[in-house]
Amino acid sequence: MPNSIIELRSRKRFRLILLRLFTYLIGFTPTVWLVWRFLTDRLGANPIEETLHRLGDVSLIFLLVTLSITPLRSATGWNDLIKVRRPLGLFGFYYLTLHFLTYAVLDQTLDLEFIFEDVLERPYISIGFTAWILLIPLAVTSTKGWIRRLGKRWKKLHKFVYLVAPLAGLHYYLLTKVDKREPLIYLAIIGLLLFWRVFIYFSK
Repeated sequence: MPNSIIELRSRKRFRLILLRLFTYLIGFTPTVWLVWRFLTDRLGANPIEETLHRLGDVSLIFLLVTLSITPLRSATGWNDLIKVRRPLGLFGFYYLTLHFLTYAVLDQTLDLEFIFEDVLERPYISIGFTAWILLIPLAVTSTKGWIRRLGKRWKKLHKFVYLVAPLAGLHYYLLTKVDKREPLIYLAIIGLLLFWRVFIYFSK
């Protein structure tokens, strides 16, 4: 094999390693940030509520970034981006799980009866809970082993993310009581990403 090809592959492998390291650095940064704010007593007068909101924001951002990978790949031709789509999606699930656990454990002290009533009676909690439940099978089947086992069904299953995204955006919109500009921006971005998917599907 010519040295030029070996060198090219080595550079590509090195760039991919850097991309993955950057992805994990970005992925765990919000956790470190929240822990630091907790340890330095900088979470405000209501630390549980602040933690709950920040985890929700971060999970939604990771979800949007995950959905943006394929359009960015098509626009830039940078195929390596597809290699970080799964870890980004898992970070979204990770922060959404922490968001739910903060609500269930810290905010509601694991009062299962009250949590159950809350999920049934408050629409924004019902919608958020549904989004989290739908992400669980996607997270569980994100490994290479599950991809091999499910085959073509894997892609069909993971299309549930296109339902999770608007549910997460709607959850944020409904829980925001005063200034709804930020959740509307998120919903607009979700709408654009889903429109792009529909456009690509029908243009094939």
